[in-house]
Amino acid sequence: MTERIWDKYVSDRDRTVFDAAGFGEKSGFGQRPVLMVIDVSYAFCGDRREPILDSIKHWKLSCGETAWDALPVLIKLIDAAHKKEIPVIYTTGYARDDRWDRGGWSWKNSRGENNKREKPSITSNRDGNDIMDEIAPQKQDIVVWKQKPSAFHEAPTMSYLNLLKADSIILTGTTTSGCVRATAVDAFSNNLKVNVVEEACFDRSDVSHAVTLLDLHSKYADVNSSLDTLSYIESLPDNLFSLPTGKK
Repeated sequence: MTERIWDKYVSDRDRTVFDAAGFGEKSGFGQRPVLMVIDVSYAFCGDRREPILDSIKHWKLSCGETAWDALPVLIKLIDAAHKKEIPVIYTTGYARDDRWDRGGWSWKNSRGENNKREKPSITSNRDGNDIMDEIAPQKQDIVVWKQKPSAFHEAPTMSYLNLLKADSIILTGTTTSGCVRATAVDAFSNNLKVNVVEEACFDRSDVSHAVTLLDLHSKYADVNSSLDTLSYIESLPDNLFSLPTGKK
């Protein structure tokens, strides 16, 4: 059996429990998928490739080099979706200039929200919520703005998926343990098939990334490789969707 990214964190006892309980069955890909790219913005990637401890001096949410490792995989997936005219939905965040609407985010991370910790020293003119130039949305793509982890929380994501008659999502982005996980669980809760692309997700914590993928694969999603996902996209029929034109 192919080794999974989470195997080194799973004890023999836990492996036996998962097997006995029947977790981790493959649910399979859907017939009308949407590619979702969660929060791949400068805030989570930084404006250049550098070690994470250097990057978070300027971008406190940065995932460092793992973000830049995922970018080439994301480019391939987005290009494949565009070629097949599969919808691509991006998410990113927004906030008031005074940060009042950050709400609960400030309770769990004080750096930059008040004076408890040193504030990050932004040296770029990029807005942290800007989606990375390398994967910038095209005119047919859809951007969803959100303030909480899940792409479905108080955002029009589900209504867009209904409009597209989608039955599944191909999930990518960051962070694996945060917004990706929350989005996967909400998609599952809406009876959508969820396929998470392992190499196209990233996190600032290696163990959080791996164990979250284990959890998702066990209960809420299939965790697939980018190669399997690309083969699946290429196998889909043409003209499945009527996409936005981007024209007035």
